[in-house]
Amino acid sequence: MTAICERSAGELASAYSRGELSPLQAARAALERIEAWEPLINAMYRVHREAALEQARASELRWHAGRPLSPLDGVPLTLKENIHTRGDPAPIGTRADEDAPPQGADAPAAARVREAGCVILGKTTMPDFGMLSSGLSSLHGVTRNPWRLDRNPSGSSSGAGAAAVAGYAPLHLGTDIGGSLRLPATHCGVFALKPSLGRVPVHPPYMGRVVGPMTRTVGDAALLMNVIARPDACDFMSLPYQELNFANPNPLDPKRLRIGLLPDMGVGLEVHPEVRAAAEAAATALAGAGCAVESIRSFLTEEMLDGMCRFFEARSYNDLMQLSAGRREKVLPFVAEWCSWRAARFSGRDVMQAYTLVMAMREAAVAASQPYDFILSPTSPILPYEAELAAPGDDPRHALPHIAFTVPYNMSEQPAASINWTCSADGLPIGVQVIGKRFDDAGVLALCFLLEQLRPKQRAWPA
Repeated sequence: MTAICERSAGELASAYSRGELSPLQAARAALERIEAWEPLINAMYRVHREAALEQARASELRWHAGRPLSPLDGVPLTLKENIHTRGDPAPIGTRADEDAPPQGADAPAAARVREAGCVILGKTTMPDFGMLSSGLSSLHGVTRNPWRLDRNPSGSSSGAGAAAVAGYAPLHLGTDIGGSLRLPATHCGVFALKPSLGRVPVHPPYMGRVVGPMTRTVGDAALLMNVIARPDACDFMSLPYQELNFANPNPLDPKRLRIGLLPDMGVGLEVHPEVRAAAEAAATALAGAGCAVESIRSFLTEEMLDGMCRFFEARSYNDLMQLSAGRREKVLPFVAEWCSWRAARFSGRDVMQAYTLVMAMREAAVAASQPYDFILSPTSPILPYEAELAAPGDDPRHALPHIAFTVPYNMSEQPAASINWTCSADGLPIGVQVIGKRFDDAGVLALCFLLEQLRPKQRAWPA
């Protein structure tokens, strides 16, 4: 019999409906899993044991009465620390905000999962301000990769990625403004979708920033999208609501699909040979299924990527300077230097030039995608790096060269997902990225369903 922590959200819900398993049993199993793994990986900021058990009991009564709130009623779930939940502080990963007050209301995604009856286990960790692709935080400490504890889960949805691997829950919510869902997904060997900007309401909204699912299976992410993609007026950048069933998208005919393979961005970090081989193997599998696949050249320039980096630095430097001197001293030194070493001298013209390059990157990403139904690429150019480092290479003046495959699609507002394909010779996960046209989130999920069928047999999850 499959252990409870190994079951998908869909399998749990089916077991609930048949009376073979209860939400209370699932919640207790999840909490036991957290208790066993948390001393090793440090993925949780807060665990709400009693509240989770109370929610599970209420869900159990609804299932017994035949009136579940949704197909995900009673399914355990975690939320990233920066997704506001009423009653919880949101210190955004930094000691500078260690005394942050409890939030008075749920953010849109948190409100939707609560309305759906999901059992909220607690909040997952993240680095300072969410501006590192790392599990290192001045507040939370070091979050580790369950596949190998000396490796980084990446970030900034670091706790969500680690928790998904360790089997804390089938469902996890994170955020992504430059790769913060997809990078942990590839380095942890799980699935993540960065939706189109505005598909999932966010508060507060910001250019490129999304909330999305991180799960072990594509199907679970699709089920979660059915819940969180509902409208919320507080997001003034959200898309008009569409009644979409992400878990049952229109089937794709591979023989009618054109896929562009982008194996190398040509800027940022060099692509590891095993990472490139994984992307090429996924492309070969799609071609074998009938897709027309052709290699394409990079649209990204060094100037565009540096413009993006300068924009992020200016944004974070502004946030840093809003803090008192005493609070600034509590920010992770790496982050403080990263956002200050250039931005402290930026003029208004410098910031606008950076923004112009971000818009040029956006235009180039959309144009490169137009001839194709989907783009396939590596998610990250590298394999998981050392757990204690703030970034690959640990250089605050060269902190983001590894986001070249991910950040363009935040700014172009296109949906993009990372799905695990294989593992390296050293046993480290390697994912591939699927990018769709703007607003075609259902199509990206549909292609990922196909890749899930085509990929090599996946290894067992850590016990």
